[in-house]
Parts: sequence; structure tokens; C-alpha cells
Amino acid sequence: MAKNKTVESRRPLIAGNWKMNNTISESMRLVNNLTGKVKAAKDRDIVVCAPATALAVVTTALKGKNIQVGAQNIHWEKSGAYTGEISAPMLTELGVKYAIVGHSERRQYFGETCATVNARARAALFAGITPIICVGESLEKREKGSYKLVITGQVKRAMADIKKSDAAKCVIAYEPVWAIGTGKTATFEQAEEVCAHIRGVLTKLYDAKTADAVRILYGGSVKPETIDGLMVKPNVDGALVGGAALKSDDFARIVNFVTPEA
Repeated sequence: MAKNKTVESRRPLIAGNWKMNNTISESMRLVNNLTGKVKAAKDRDIVVCAPATALAVVTTALKGKNIQVGAQNIHWEKSGAYTGEISAPMLTELGVKYAIVGHSERRQYFGETCATVNARARAALFAGITPIICVGESLEKREKGSYKLVITGQVKRAMADIKKSDAAKCVIAYEPVWAIGTGKTATFEQAEEVCAHIRGVLTKLYDAKTADAVRILYGGSVKPETIDGLMVKPNVDGALVGGAALKSDDFARIVNFVTPEA
């Protein structure tokens, strides 16, 4: 199954979320092992989202390479009494280009709400950083069949007060909560169904042209053996990778996905 012309206009994006893993030395080993394995991947964007302590060395190590750097969080204020947070000016000075916003672990463990997700996304856009906005349903909502309502609400609230031109710059990552770190993976059809639904929500919020510009990723136990099947789906534009991003061989195989020729 080949992607159509409209889908091909969206440049694929593979982002690795290292979460709370890798010291500075471990981060350097990982990027040094990774760069040579993905240097031929010129027709797609590659991002590694390192922990805050390693952002400086990772951005330096990857300067001039075909891998960009993302943060795992971003605050909505430029500075202030927000202990433990990291601001957009801090990230832009380092050369960080992406920031994960609203990951389910942030929502579950740190009180992230749809309102703060929206505030963080808008701060990123204002600073020229691309937000990777995470949405996803719990197992309970999936089994009850109300997952589309959950996703619709999360997308609408995340995009509140974001104008059309900025919306087109956003990345949305569909991560079913029941598939994150569990070893379970949504089927290719389930991933496509929800990613297509997200695009439909964006079409209603903005218009078809804007919705078509937004890259929608799938995340949730993405593996080397599943990436090719995901990437042939017309509304899946890439992946947000967790555990497999910590192994250079696995992440490189995901980055170097192959799809049938058109």
C-alpha cells in the first residue's frame, strides 16, 4: 500500500523519547552510536528528546548532523518561580527544536491538564519550537468505546487559541495510554483510525488544508518490527518512540523504515 500524493507532502518524523533515562555519558554514547546508522535518512526528520541534564551536550554533539533535539517538557512562562521547570528561552539558547507536551506520564504523575498542555504548546510555538502534543485514551475508555470522544476533547483543548498558521506547525502524537510501556501495541488499523479521526477534528477546528499539514505520529510500544506496517497508513506520519529509542540499533531500524514504492 503506497501513500497518496497528499500524504507524501508531509515529511515523516521519527522522535525518540528517552524519558528519565541516560546520564550525560550514556547520552553521548547513544548519540555517537546512532549518528552513523541514520546518516542516510535524508527524506525524514529525526528527533531525540533527551533529559534536561543532557540537552546541552546532545545538541552540541548533533550540530550539523541530520538529527534534531527535543525537550521532554516546556513551561508557559519565560522565567519565574517554577522550581524544576524549563523555559522556552532556556531551550532555544541550546538549539532545541522540539518539545514534547502533555505526555500521558506528565498527565498521570505530575498533574498536567489540558489547559496546561495548551499553555505549553502556545509557549513553544511563540518561541519557534515545534510542540509534539500527546493525546491518548485509557484502556477503560477504549473498552467502553468512548475513545474518540476523549481524543476529540483533548485535541480541541490542546489547540485552543492557536491560530491556523501556528496549528499547521504542530505535531500531534496519538499514544493510547494502554499501549505505553506495556508491550501492547495498537493494531495498524486502530492507529490509522484514530490518526484519521484527529485529522478530522483538526479539519473542523480549522480547515482541510491546515489539517493536512499537521503531522500525526503514533506512539505506544513502537518496535522495529512494527514500524513498516505503521508507516504505510495514510494518516500516520511517523512515530514517537519510547523504549526502543534507548537502543541505537532498534531506533535506527525505526528511523530507516521502508514502505512500498508508489
